[in-house]
Amino acid sequence: MNIEVWSDVICPWCYLGKHRLEAALRGFPEPVTVTFRAYQLDPSPVPQPLPIKQALAAKFGGPLRAEQMFAHVTALAAGDGLAIDFDRAVLANTFDAHRLIAWAAGQELQLMMIEALQRAHFAEGIDVGSLPALARLAGSIGLDEGAALAYLESPAGTDAVNADLLEARELGITSVPTFVIDRKYAVQGAQEVSVLRSALEEIARRETVDASATPGGSTRP
Repeated sequence: MNIEVWSDVICPWCYLGKHRLEAALRGFPEPVTVTFRAYQLDPSPVPQPLPIKQALAAKFGGPLRAEQMFAHVTALAAGDGLAIDFDRAVLANTFDAHRLIAWAAGQELQLMMIEALQRAHFAEGIDVGSLPALARLAGSIGLDEGAALAYLESPAGTDAVNADLLEARELGITSVPTFVIDRKYAVQGAQEVSVLRSALEEIARRETVDASATPGGSTRP
């Protein structure tokens, strides 16, 4: 089973969805590969880092509505053992963070890089739009900080990120996280672990049935 996850670094539902996917896959009987793809909730430039509460208040209908949303997400995340501190989080354009993820993926550290970026944004108040900050985060997971900064200061990785963004549009993905399984099935949102596990088990069952029905496939009495 091949799972591709379109997500954004500063999306709290993606943070929650990643951890729930990992929980759903623990002990899963089928071999599974997981690859994360780039998505940007908002590609607008962010010239100066702003407190995310201030930046998103208007988008969510005012400070009160925004506070309610932040409190809801924070409580859900806490129930899954994740710390989110919206009082510290700052708004950032995530294109360079996605380039860094692509670089880490080439060194077999994609998941660790995503985890470090999400924790930095949601719990530590780090500006994940800052190239030096991104390079330091790369160093924190064992990558070469200097090489990471040199990479980020170049256009490297731009094509890979743009390809993911284009593919998301072609697939009709408009919200994240979106889990695309074997390019045939899609599951959207940070579903409960049990719901996600059931969906993956059903997809595995269907694929087994399809393989058995295919000429040359395995057959059972």
